[in-house]
Amino acid sequence: MHTGPSRAGGAIPRLFVYPPRKRLASMVPFVAGLIIATAAVVAAEQEGPPAPPAPRIGRASWYGAAFHRRPTASGERFDLHRMTCAHRTLPLGTTVRVTNLLNGRSVLVTITDRGPFRRHRDIDVSYGAARVLGMVQRGVARVLIEPVS
Repeated sequence: MHTGPSRAGGAIPRLFVYPPRKRLASMVPFVAGLIIATAAVVAAEQEGPPAPPAPRIGRASWYGAAFHRRPTASGERFDLHRMTCAHRTLPLGTTVRVTNLLNGRSVLVTITDRGPFRRHRDIDVSYGAARVLGMVQRGVARVLIEPVS
């Protein structure tokens, strides 16, 4: 003859005891860590903007008529006669001094686009900037790229 409970597959109900609540003292290390992290973030913000990247020697090419009046990565329309350029990593809107190492000519250009998309090229300047640099005929030049702002 069976004497166990007939429901719940023979399970016997038991009393469950909840573990004690954590004390306030156990939260002190967490709160202290949070305060230290917040202080570090505030100190980093007060240091000011990071310094511009160091000057770099690389290869420049130019782009022009095929992209004239087309939108750039910054949202403005490309004008081949303006002093603009494309760079892969520097922030959009950064002013850069590009100096042709062959003839010493330099020009200030603003980064408005992303590129170049060819290997072994570091910057694409507009046709107007290429004329000032004296690199239109050759198409590619060895340049010094100095971020200004």
